[in-house]
Amino acid sequence: MTDTPLPRPLSLLAEVTYRCPLQCPYCSNPLELNQYRDELDTETWVRVFNQAAELGVVQLHLSGGEPLVRRDILDLVRAASGAGLYSNMSTGATVVDGNRLEQLREAGLDHFQVSLLDTLPESNDRLAGAPSFDRKREAVLGAKRLGFPVTLNVVLHRQNLDRIAEVIALAQAWKVDRLELAHTQYTGWAFKNRAALMPTRGQLDRAHAEVERVRAEGTGGVDIQHVLPDYYFERFPKACLQGWGMVSMSVAPDGFVLPCQTAREIPGLEFPNVREHSLEDIWERAPIFQRFRGTGWMPEPCRSCDRREIDFGGCRCQAFLMTGDVTATDPICELSPHHHLVAAALEEAAQNDPPLHYRVMPRAGGAV
Repeated sequence: MTDTPLPRPLSLLAEVTYRCPLQCPYCSNPLELNQYRDELDTETWVRVFNQAAELGVVQLHLSGGEPLVRRDILDLVRAASGAGLYSNMSTGATVVDGNRLEQLREAGLDHFQVSLLDTLPESNDRLAGAPSFDRKREAVLGAKRLGFPVTLNVVLHRQNLDRIAEVIALAQAWKVDRLELAHTQYTGWAFKNRAALMPTRGQLDRAHAEVERVRAEGTGGVDIQHVLPDYYFERFPKACLQGWGMVSMSVAPDGFVLPCQTAREIPGLEFPNVREHSLEDIWERAPIFQRFRGTGWMPEPCRSCDRREIDFGGCRCQAFLMTGDVTATDPICELSPHHHLVAAALEEAAQNDPPLHYRVMPRAGGAV
C-alpha cells in the first residue's frame, strides 16, 4: 500500500447466481461452474446490501449468470432500494416479460441492462446457444415503455464486429439510453475461446472509424461507450477496475468476496466469505484485498514506472493467464518482458479458426 488513506468502495457487483439459460462463449463466469452451486439465501444478501451502503457503496450491479432466475429477485431489488443503493440489473432478458418488468420497476430497480450478442437474430441465437433475440428486443422495448433507463451491452469480437454499424443503428431504433460497445476481455470462457473470438486489425480499424463517424455526425441521443481492446490499440494496460481493491468489490453467488469478478482464475488465493465476515472487515483487513492494492507489491518495471499509480500494473487475471505469474506486469504493457505474448496470441488467432467452446451449464442444485 501507499501512504494514502484507504479508499471506500463505490460499487458492488452482486453475482447472485451463476445459473443462466444462455451459453455465451465469452462469459466471465468460472469454467468449473458446478463447484459454485451453494448460493446465498435472501436474508444474507439483504444483510450484504445494507453493509455495502454503510461502507460507502452507492451503486449495486445485480448480475450473474442470469439474476432473474432467482425466485427471490424482487425481494433483493426491494432490499437494495431500501438500503439506498442505485441498482442496475444486467440480464440476458430471456426470462422476463412485461409483468415481471412492471414488478421490477415497482420494487425499485433503477436501471435495466440487456446483453445482445449480434444484430442478426440467427447469429445472436447461435452465439447464445439458445433462441433469445426476440426476447431481448421485447425486453428492451418493454423496459423503455415503463420509463427505465436502458443500456444495451454488446460484447465485440471476430464474429460480430463487422456489423458494428448495424449495432449502433439498432440501439438508435430501440431508443436505448446507453450503448456499451465492449471488446472481449480475455478471461473466463473468453480466454478459452480467445483464438476464435480475436478480431483482425482490419476489423478493429473499420469498427473504430465507424464509431467515430457516428459520434461526429450525431448519435441520435444514444450515449455510446466504446472501450478499445487491449491487444491491439493500447501501449499500456488499463487500470483494472481502477485498481485492485480501490473502488469496487464483487460478491460471488456462494458468498465469497473478490476484488474482481474473475479473480478466482488465479490459483492459491484465499477469499473471505460474507457468511463469516462483514464487508467492512473484508474491505479493510482481508489479506486478499491488500495483496495487490496500491503499488507496494509491484516488481520491476512497474515499481519504478511513472505510470504505476495510473494503471497499477494492469490486470492481475490477464497477467496470470498469459504468463502464469500473478505478480507479472500485464503483458499488454509495451515495457513488460512478456509483451511478446500479445503478438503470439494475435498470430495464433490469425492462423486458426477453431470452434467455439460454449459455457457449460451447472446442474440444478442450491437454487434460491
